[in-house]
Amino acid sequence: MTKPSLIIFDTTLRDGEQSPGASMTLEEKVRIAKVLELLRVDVIEAGFPIASSGDFDAVKAVADTIKDATVCGLSRALDKDIEAAGAALKNAVSPRIHTFIATSPIHMREKLNMSPDQVVEYAVKAIKKARQYTDDVEFSAEDAGRSQPDFLKRIVEAAIKAGASTINIPDTVGYTVPHEFGMIIKNLIESVPNSDKAIFSVHCHNDLGLAVGNSLSAFLNGARQIECTVNGLGERAGNASLEEIVMAVRTRQDIFPCDSRIDSSQIVPASRLVSRITGFPVQPNKAIVGKNAFAHESGIHQDGVLKNRETYEIMRAQDVGWSDNQIVLGKLSGRNAFSTRLSELGHEFTSVHELNQAFQKFKNLADRKHAIFDEDILLIALQGQAVVNEETYELVFSNVCSETGETPNAQVTLRINDEEHSGTAIGGGPVDAVFKAIESIIQSKTDLKLYSVSNITSGTDSQGEVTVQLEKNNTNIYGYGAHTDIVIASARAYIDALNKLAIPAKAHPQHGV
Repeated sequence: MTKPSLIIFDTTLRDGEQSPGASMTLEEKVRIAKVLELLRVDVIEAGFPIASSGDFDAVKAVADTIKDATVCGLSRALDKDIEAAGAALKNAVSPRIHTFIATSPIHMREKLNMSPDQVVEYAVKAIKKARQYTDDVEFSAEDAGRSQPDFLKRIVEAAIKAGASTINIPDTVGYTVPHEFGMIIKNLIESVPNSDKAIFSVHCHNDLGLAVGNSLSAFLNGARQIECTVNGLGERAGNASLEEIVMAVRTRQDIFPCDSRIDSSQIVPASRLVSRITGFPVQPNKAIVGKNAFAHESGIHQDGVLKNRETYEIMRAQDVGWSDNQIVLGKLSGRNAFSTRLSELGHEFTSVHELNQAFQKFKNLADRKHAIFDEDILLIALQGQAVVNEETYELVFSNVCSETGETPNAQVTLRINDEEHSGTAIGGGPVDAVFKAIESIIQSKTDLKLYSVSNITSGTDSQGEVTVQLEKNNTNIYGYGAHTDIVIASARAYIDALNKLAIPAKAHPQHGV
């Protein structure tokens, strides 16, 4: 008997980007899309083309680049949205238009001000319009988890009849629980007369921490596509986590006898890239991709793992992209050894120039750091890929004085539009002094809401990762920096956030499926 196929629909670039402060540039979206293609997801939802010219261009760039996955654009059930999606996806090898409309009583009444009949009419019209651009049309009944069962059956039947080949049932506000959500899917498949003519999909939010449980319950009850994001990124409490979905299914084949295309060894590299670009750190105890996910401190646990890994590990760390191996690379290593090791870790350079830039950063690090780990060179590679559109601020110089009995002070020089500007400040500590010196130049009038430091590898010469969150006018922006000097890493993170703040924000006309 053939195993059912599990379709992985990744919406990191669309729903994930709707997390406050997680905006991505066009170049960043394309880089993530390439990693998702390497991960072998089936569908990449690249964005919401009608939202802004920038989003349109990003969806088009992803559609023009990706060859081994379906590229999807989101649209409301409106002609202008669908036309924008069709235009953005014009050159895609495998395009999909994903159109949606709300179906719960509260959404229809309070948000749409429409009757149920009008909602069905709009849905059918939108699907038929989308079919003019592609045969691959997905329809979502927004807030299906709180929709009336009979109305949900009615609109699903109408959507399939109109030409939708995928029917998505979202738990938009994370309201349902697994057995309940599974029964919603089961009842729809069994009671909608033409349900056999479409693939059923689910898109679950994590407001009650049940997004993965709901998604897996839906699969067991007939859904064949799960919509998810890397690191569980997404609006409010996030979406179902791709890595948790994939590894739950792969680990428990006794319960989930299905196949997916995912190359799980690319999960950790994908997680790190998304974390680095969005500035959203991965919590240490996050399943699969947290740095403690395969760590053991308890003596009893350590003893068991040393005797047999499976006593306390239900997965192999290497299967999801982790590596404990210290690489034998140093300041005398050549480009070939450097690029070969990164290739083994799943990273390929797109040009000689990119390789040369990354290799020089590696050599600089090797001069300062005794032990070089896989994590170090992966970070260098990702930094080497990073391109920020017309970076407004650049750190040129910093000098910090911090000694016992004296007030810390900092001097900073920034390059702004090819001109150098310097500032000095005192602070409660060296990092505080650096931030105040930067502010004396830029005067951003932002509030620092988060300052987080973590080490990338072990040892006192480890590179430090710093994440900051700045708030201005109710907008939250995350910045990221890394360096063996934690003060420099902090300055880079602060400037990274200010650069993102300088990019004009786009307004999404909706808040997610």
